[in-house]
Order: sequence, then C-alpha cells, then structure tokens
Amino acid sequence: MLVCYSSSSEEESEDAVPTDENNSFSRKCQEEEDGNNGGPARKKHKIEQQAPKSRLPLPGCLLAMFPDEEDAETEDSSLHGGRIRSFKHERGNWASYVYLPYHPEEEFMELLEALLSFASAHGAVWTLQEEFHLSLSQTVVLRHHWIQPFTQSLKAGLMHCKRFLCTAGRLRVYCNAERTRTFLGMEVCAGHVQIMDLVHEVDKTMTEFHLDTFYKDPSFHVSLAWCAGDLTGQMKEGCIQGMQSLVDNHEEGPFVLQLDCEELLFRTGNKTFRIPLKP
Repeated sequence: MLVCYSSSSEEESEDAVPTDENNSFSRKCQEEEDGNNGGPARKKHKIEQQAPKSRLPLPGCLLAMFPDEEDAETEDSSLHGGRIRSFKHERGNWASYVYLPYHPEEEFMELLEALLSFASAHGAVWTLQEEFHLSLSQTVVLRHHWIQPFTQSLKAGLMHCKRFLCTAGRLRVYCNAERTRTFLGMEVCAGHVQIMDLVHEVDKTMTEFHLDTFYKDPSFHVSLAWCAGDLTGQMKEGCIQGMQSLVDNHEEGPFVLQLDCEELLFRTGNKTFRIPLKP
C-alpha cells in the first residue's frame, strides 16, 4: 500500500501573513520537496513499494492428485465403454460402496463365456465385469475427510457378524435407476437372511452419515456383465430363458455359484478397505 503525504504548505491559508517563523518553515518544506524531486535534502522519508513475491510452482504430482477441473476425457462415455456417471465428479467427492467379493473358478468362467456367446448371437452384446461381487449398499458420495470415521463405523457395526456361505443359480436382468446401464446377474438362492443382517449394519452407518440406505426389497445377486442402455425388454423376449437353460443343463447338473462370505470390502474412490467377518 502506498501512503501519500501532503506538504505542510498546502495546508496553510493563502491569506496568512508571512513571518520569520513561517519563512523558516517554508524553507524546510521546500528542502523536503526538492529531496522528493531528486534534489538534496536533510531528511528524506522514502517509502518503497515492495515487488510482489513470486510463488514457487507446485510439483506436477500434487497437481495431478488435486485437479481443478475434471478432464474432458474422463467425462467422455466413449472412453469408458459407454458408461455414464450417476453423479457429476467433484474434487473431494469419492464414489463409495460396500460389497462381498466373489473369486471365480475356472468352471464359472467357462460357463460365463458360453452365456455371453449365446446372448451375442441374439443381438445382446455384454461386457464382463472387471470384478465379480454382491452389493451390500448403493453407490454413495463420501467427502474425503469422512473416509476414516466411516470405515471405523462400518468395522464397529460388523465386528459381531459371522462368516457364512451363500449360493446363487438363477439369472436375472437388472437396470439402474437412470436406465443408462443394464446388468446380468445371478440371484442368491441361499444365505438371504445372513446378507440382510450385513445390510442392516451397513445401513446404520449410512444413516449416521446421512447417506442413502439400501433398497427396501433387494434382489441380492452377483453381477456378471453389463451393457450400455436399457436392454431389459430385449432380454425378456426369450434370450434370458435360453441362457438359463445353459446354467441348468451344465456338464454335471445345474451350476450353482458358491460365495464364501469371509470379508466385506469397502471401496471409496481408488482405495479399498477389508472388513473381516468373525470366524
């Protein structure tokens, strides 16, 4: 900030009568004014304007961690197989959900390949899930500073839940609320009560953080594959019945997917937390 000082001579009245004291004071003011103009001066009060300090640039790795805006490419659905976000990405918001993981065996993968080949022959092209799981929550948005207390709340609520085995064997088609993605799943036929107990505990944490709880009448299933858009009508026209016959007439009888429920996984953004169930 620059401070401007007025000369005392400007504050004097034009009608003032000159005296020796006035003349002496005027000479002093004249000397100060000469000093400000580059001339000699007995006393000179100089206020310099300091140049603003330049900020050091942030390392690129930090800028990559906290981008100001989402890259246009990450919002381009063509780069994600046609998938569309259910909610807009914002810095500090983390898409989060809780689930039971399923680790497939070779027999399951062979059957799944036959199922998708059958669907493709009937005009329905599916994409395999990157991982197979059974959802225990909706996908919600967590603020970054909520992650630790949210995880602690989950662990506290689930610490008394025991391990169990559930099975699935019936194919079903699901569509998200926005009607932008269709899913092929295998519905649970045993272990429903134990899964509901887990959902009940997860819902307590969701309520604590004012987030959406799970669906009222859930159809628990292991997600197998997905496709863009709403294909529920197309799949109900006979394709799903043909695929189910492949499951029921498997090599050594009906195929039953077995899910060993030994731990829950809580995924938030690119972080995954393991919550073991009691032996």
